[in-house]
Amino acid sequence: MGEEFKCFRLDGDDEGVAVFTMDRPSARNALGRQMMKEMREALQWAESSSEVRVVVLESAVERVFCAGADLKERATMTPEEAQAFVKGLRDGFSALAAARMPTIAAIEGAALGGGLELAMSCDLRVAGDAAMVGLPETGLAIIPGAGGTQRLPRLVGQARAKELIFTGRRVGAEEALQLGIVEFAVEKGAARDRAVALARSMLDKGPVALGAAKSAIDGGAGLPIEQAMAKEREAYDIVLGTKDRLEGLAAFKEKRKPVYRGE
Repeated sequence: MGEEFKCFRLDGDDEGVAVFTMDRPSARNALGRQMMKEMREALQWAESSSEVRVVVLESAVERVFCAGADLKERATMTPEEAQAFVKGLRDGFSALAAARMPTIAAIEGAALGGGLELAMSCDLRVAGDAAMVGLPETGLAIIPGAGGTQRLPRLVGQARAKELIFTGRRVGAEEALQLGIVEFAVEKGAARDRAVALARSMLDKGPVALGAAKSAIDGGAGLPIEQAMAKEREAYDIVLGTKDRLEGLAAFKEKRKPVYRGE
């Protein structure tokens, strides 16, 4: 689909998994206008396809997941253009976070600044043991502006997020796992395979149910419990009226595997 941000569907046992691949080696996958445009197009393609049930985000560039925003490109921008560019990053990452299907980042190498913000916009993260993550923006006299100040505290807590952002400290895969920035730490080079295996484990689940569960969890986070429970009720009402729910009950009764169609 794109030159810098490619997407394709897997087949066989992994049919239903779409892979988004960042491939801009000349800039260490730095996020520029073109890559963000192609990312939005890839996400629109996945959202519109009934055959895509899980998305895995990876890098084709060795030793880097994503080096963050393209600072060379941004240096040529006026303040107004830079503001619009950061808004584009923020909106693009928010669209990824709101995708109807589960999303999994496979992190190999550096995920810094906007690169970590991109990974945190996914539902789950798998890191190879050579991964290095961090939000170094304060060293450039700016702050994380594409969700970092909001998504990181939700993963690690406010005080730890402040420490990481105030110092710009970079952490490896094992510490990222301990802090809750990633859910899995694996051997170097194994992040993609682990992410695809994780995606595969979701393929026999009802796709509408996965989206509803995601909506309930994300929508209720940070709300008082009564309001959060209302979000859950709304999501549950969605799945009650689906054909997939009836198929699940029938398959359970008939002792067979269900065939879910996202209906």
